[in-house]
Amino acid sequence: MELEFFGAAGEVTGSCHIVRAAGKQILLDCGMIQGRRRDEERNNDPFPFNPWEIDAVVLSHAHIDHSGRLPLLVKRGFSGPIYAQNATVELCHILLEDSARLAQRDAEWRNKKLEAKGSPLIEPLYSVEDAREATTNIVGVKYRTKKQIFPGIDICFQDAGHILGSTSVEVWLAENGETRKIVFSGDLGQYDTPILQDPAILEEADLVLMESTYGGRNHRNRQQTYDELGEIIHESNGHGNLLIPAFAIGRSQEVLYALGRNYDQWGLADWHVFLDSPMAIEASHVYWGFPHLYDDEATKFRKGINDMPRINNLHLTKSTEESMVVNKLRHGGIIIAGSGMCNGGRIIHHLRHNLPRRECHVIIIGYQANGSLGRRLVDGADWVKIRGKDVEVKAKVHTLGGLSAHGDQNDLVRWFSSFKTKPPLFLVHGEIESGLALKDRFKKEGVLDVTAAETGMKLDLMSF
Repeated sequence: MELEFFGAAGEVTGSCHIVRAAGKQILLDCGMIQGRRRDEERNNDPFPFNPWEIDAVVLSHAHIDHSGRLPLLVKRGFSGPIYAQNATVELCHILLEDSARLAQRDAEWRNKKLEAKGSPLIEPLYSVEDAREATTNIVGVKYRTKKQIFPGIDICFQDAGHILGSTSVEVWLAENGETRKIVFSGDLGQYDTPILQDPAILEEADLVLMESTYGGRNHRNRQQTYDELGEIIHESNGHGNLLIPAFAIGRSQEVLYALGRNYDQWGLADWHVFLDSPMAIEASHVYWGFPHLYDDEATKFRKGINDMPRINNLHLTKSTEESMVVNKLRHGGIIIAGSGMCNGGRIIHHLRHNLPRRECHVIIIGYQANGSLGRRLVDGADWVKIRGKDVEVKAKVHTLGGLSAHGDQNDLVRWFSSFKTKPPLFLVHGEIESGLALKDRFKKEGVLDVTAAETGMKLDLMSF
């Protein structure tokens, strides 16, 4: 029995780990690397294993940094099943096809420049057809349902509270009369996140892989964050536009939920709210279609109106032409658009039009990877480059950490504290500084067997 780390070890994106047991190789996630251009170029590299030798993939959730290379895996020879929670199956159809379209558009844009220089042209990472072929391999599994995927290998998905369908994965392994249980946290959400259930309580494991995205910090109180969002809306008074870069799945739905719940209090009747993301619009329909996964508050609220919170002046802008009209808006618009890290999607066009205007506001509500445009805005850049052009930043940039879909240091410690035996803990999905800070915190809590995983590290599970 063996566990090997391939991605999201010492960094946040590109989640990918292999479990080898009972003569099978099981991939935990197959995520895309995001961030700087040179980081994203690594997605084209050969996999550090043979795709055709992988027997199955177990997917923690639909976000691209966990699922985004699945079409490439299939394209390069993988033909086995992909196991995911039922809502994740629905969301993957949306996300992976959108990822393929973005790759196609990016390749077309870059090829125009390369062609002008007489340089060799590039191919997109994968096509829409590749994405569709990958999604046909996904097998839906309900929460809390133990499933044998091969003799000697069982899995069970538990709610991770991160986005709809997100899971912590329990994996039972049996080989040569020995058994081991490992738990992969996936991405863990904050406790008391709107709409979603809290992360499930798990009590037993021989080894735990846990994300550490915010291992070095604690978020601001969520209600204080909502209060600040309301203050920004009142402060701007409709003189300019409010731009909210948001991940299409999870964050966009929470923002809509917050706007709906506070519609009168925040004076939103004086604004026009745009959800300018075809993927977020589709994902919202999926969210509304799985009410049995909601927390108690959202369940009660939805039952009262048989819908999610209504925003009377909400515009769902699906087409490119509709989005271009929004670009011309000078004031009174709250524009929610992807991508969440401002690396692509429609938000970059809105930023190009609004960043040079002092009366406008940009509200950052999620994690921004090193090298991303969003991180440069958070770090206070006076100028940024968008599609090869320098853009001056005069708009006011706000960072609202309390709306993160990731649990903070306290949440991570709380989740791990449910394990009765305090099993060995390996930290993944976090930058080095976050992992070290979380390790120090665990040390103070009396948890000493904590290791920050490194790419290429192999663990003999028989020794645990």
